[in-house]
Amino acid sequence: MSITLPKPVAAYFAADRADADAVALCFTEDAVVIDENRTHSGRDAIRHWREAAARKFSYVVDPFAISGEDDRIVVTAHLTGNFPGSPVDLRYRFSLDDEWIARLEIGV
Repeated sequence: MSITLPKPVAAYFAADRADADAVALCFTEDAVVIDENRTHSGRDAIRHWREAAARKFSYVVDPFAISGEDDRIVVTAHLTGNFPGSPVDLRYRFSLDDEWIARLEIGV
């Protein structure tokens, strides 16, 4: 199933297939990512978060649904890889600031 994602969200998923620098550049300077009950604040912390994930696991993310929740964009994606519990469907909750991501919460 093909879905249309807002530009900053589409850029994030494309960057996630590339590298940590590309991912970090999708966010505002003071953005926040919450993943696995850990908070990563600012582009440098987000870059390190993505680098650590890439060192630890290989994975593929396939977004398949989009909805709204309050002022957030919620993308549901199928995640497969060499991590415990694979495969899993996760919800990516994005808060945007113009063309940038200001906050991302990843969870079930």
